[in-house]
Amino acid sequence: MRVLVTGHQGYLGTVMVPILQEAGHDVVGLDSGFFADCVLGPAPKDPPSLQIDLRDVTVAQLVGFDAVIHLAALSNDPLGALAPQITYDINHHASVRLAKLAKQAGVRRFLYASTCSVYGSAGDELVTESAPLKPLTPYAESKVRVEDDVAAIADDGFSPAFLRNATAFGFSPRLRADIVLNNLVGHAVLTGDVRVLSDGTPWRPLVHARDIARAFLICLRAPTHKIHCAAYNVGTEQNNLTVAEIAEAVVDVVPNSTLLITGESGPDPRSYRVDFSAIREALGYEAAWSIPDGAAELFKEYTSAGLTSDAFFKRFTRLPHLESLQRAGILDESMRRIDSSVG
Repeated sequence: MRVLVTGHQGYLGTVMVPILQEAGHDVVGLDSGFFADCVLGPAPKDPPSLQIDLRDVTVAQLVGFDAVIHLAALSNDPLGALAPQITYDINHHASVRLAKLAKQAGVRRFLYASTCSVYGSAGDELVTESAPLKPLTPYAESKVRVEDDVAAIADDGFSPAFLRNATAFGFSPRLRADIVLNNLVGHAVLTGDVRVLSDGTPWRPLVHARDIARAFLICLRAPTHKIHCAAYNVGTEQNNLTVAEIAEAVVDVVPNSTLLITGESGPDPRSYRVDFSAIREALGYEAAWSIPDGAAELFKEYTSAGLTSDAFFKRFTRLPHLESLQRAGILDESMRRIDSSVG
């Protein structure tokens, strides 16, 4: 299958592309290149690609693909809060536009990276895909809007599916430090503290980046009727833990680290436990990575690569990195490249 992966130079895309290629798919990437240089360790080998802003994609660039895997987005809640309109422009409007252009180009399968954060504050009960969606941030709200708008254009020749990923964790050559397990392990390695700024009680479902990639691979292979307009939670119930429990797993892995639950940021309303039985029963999907295994992997990779504080808190954290590109005159206020030779 010929597959276009948007965001192939991001945290998830860098892990996913080799897995798709190893399964025999012909992969082409599409990326703005914001995070191409955010590499820890040996540089990854990228597939043939288009370096273009998601907002500027044309129909002609999508012709000939059997499927689109859409990962590209402005990712994380602090960035969405800082620039909500840009988040909606890219994550919502450009994503829906991409789906419409893909349909026009004859792409038959459109796999969208959504998020379990669409459930917002769901309490202690396990939520299924039919639970009310209660997004609490512009990032999560944009995901809900894309699901609704792209589902509306589905037909016999165009099958979208919405993969609601749990919070990702695990090593990627293009690292992200601003997701919970990656962040806690990094703090422990660099400072000796496993620092939790909330009270530690919110529930979080987690899933390894490689397990996310496997879910998309399964959806590429699945019969159309099993993925057509379907929403699937991606993860495992075993990785539904409180933030304090996630932190305790880090203390168990990183030698001489200390757990500090400060509560300084106040209560976090984002709390949800997720049911992952639908994707298991419909597609035979099982997530393989546990949180302790992921923490051990991150500790090994961080220490072997010589992770530094400057890289961790600036280059591998989304908001400071994008702000540095703006200060350097590479990006304008709308998150577009000023360099006219790109895109």
